[in-house]
Amino acid sequence: MVVAKKELEQKIEPAVPLLKQYWNLLLKWQKTVNLISYKTIEEGWNRHILDSAQIYFLLENQNHILMDVGSGGGLPAIVIAILNTVLKGPLTSITLVESDLKKSLFLQECARELHLNITIIRERIENIQQSPDVITARAFAPLNELLTLVQKNVSRETILLLPKGKTIDDELKKSCWKYEVEKLKNVVNSEGCILKIKGVEHV
Repeated sequence: MVVAKKELEQKIEPAVPLLKQYWNLLLKWQKTVNLISYKTIEEGWNRHILDSAQIYFLLENQNHILMDVGSGGGLPAIVIAILNTVLKGPLTSITLVESDLKKSLFLQECARELHLNITIIRERIENIQQSPDVITARAFAPLNELLTLVQKNVSRETILLLPKGKTIDDELKKSCWKYEVEKLKNVVNSEGCILKIKGVEHV
């Protein structure tokens, strides 16, 4: 697990050229497709790339199949795929689920230009039945709604890694699901955290 931002930057160093290529591609498409908030572009490397990269280092060696929900501009999934490729990580299958046509085309362009072995599915997550080891989702939906949408995809063994902001305590209180949860430190955003959830069951 990464414990400090400086350590995170050191760990991703071998992948920086490919990560920069991805970021430039995102900015190019951003001119015509709303992939990220314009307000966050100036601090994008920290706000998006590093923030997504830390999730990769929370994967366990037995986690081989990852599914990212509401992939949008590829955060965190494209960043995770780049790190997994360059650092020869544990993931053998990475699926990105995105229902929006233009965003899914962007993700396909990322796969092609960056030579990433990923699968992009243009569909709503509630219409998909897969059983990944890990589910990720960033800025997609409140926790209770997310767990409802992915209920076909989770077992008690599935791990969810979810970056969350400062309203997470309210989301946890409103949940109608039973699970084990850890609030992990976000080494990039001190106001946020990363939820590690497993053992999901409906109450």
